[in-house]
Amino acid sequence: MEIKNDIILAMDLTDPMEARRVTGEVRDYIDTVKIGYPLVLSAGIGCVQEFKEKFKCNIIADFKVADIPETNEKICEITFNYGADAIIIHGFTGPDSIGACVDIADKMGREVFLLTDMSHPGSERFLGKVSEDIARLGVELGIKNYVAPATRIESLRQIRGIVGDEAFIISPGVGVQGGGAIETLKFADALIIGRTIYLSDDPRGTIEEIIGLLEDVY
Repeated sequence: MEIKNDIILAMDLTDPMEARRVTGEVRDYIDTVKIGYPLVLSAGIGCVQEFKEKFKCNIIADFKVADIPETNEKICEITFNYGADAIIIHGFTGPDSIGACVDIADKMGREVFLLTDMSHPGSERFLGKVSEDIARLGVELGIKNYVAPATRIESLRQIRGIVGDEAFIISPGVGVQGGGAIETLKFADALIIGRTIYLSDDPRGTIEEIIGLLEDVY
C-alpha cells in the first residue's frame, strides 16, 4: 500500500449514505480512507470492500486490535478478506499479539499500523506513559508503519526519533482535537482528519482550505 497524499480521511459517520456522499466530495484530494467501528457497526463490514471499490482508494481498518494472538489473527484475517489494505493494532498487548497480526498481514500481502498513543487527553494517563516503549518494541519487531498523535507534538517528535526516518507515521488529532497540520507534518508523513471534514457544511471546501494552507508552507 502506498499513501501519496498528506491527508487521510477518517470516515466515522454512522449513516452509510452520508459517509459515501462526503467521501465522494473529497475523493479528488485523498487516496486513503480510514474506516473505524462507527461505520462498520452501522453499515456492516462489507462497507470496507464497498468503499475500496467505489472510491478506488486504500482502506485502513481502524480496529485498534488488542486481544490474545489467536483472536488477533482471526480479526486480521477477516478484515483483510473484506478488502482492507491495512489494519491498526495496539502495541500494549505485547510482542506475541502484535506478531500474530504481522504474520497474517505478511501472509496476505497487507500491512499493519502499530498504535503508539492516542490523541484524546485521557490517553496520557496510561498509554501515553508507555508510547515510546511501544515504538521501541515495534522497531524490534521490524514494523514500518505507526500511529502517533498530532495533539502531543513532543511525543510525536520522540516517536519519530525512535522509529527513524524510513518508518511511515500517520497522525490523528488535527483540527477538532486541536492538533496543527503544519507542525504535525514536521514529524508525521500523513494527517488523519475526520470531524473537521465530515462535519463541515462544505467538506470539499474544507479540505481544499487545509491543502492550501499546507501548500503555502511546503
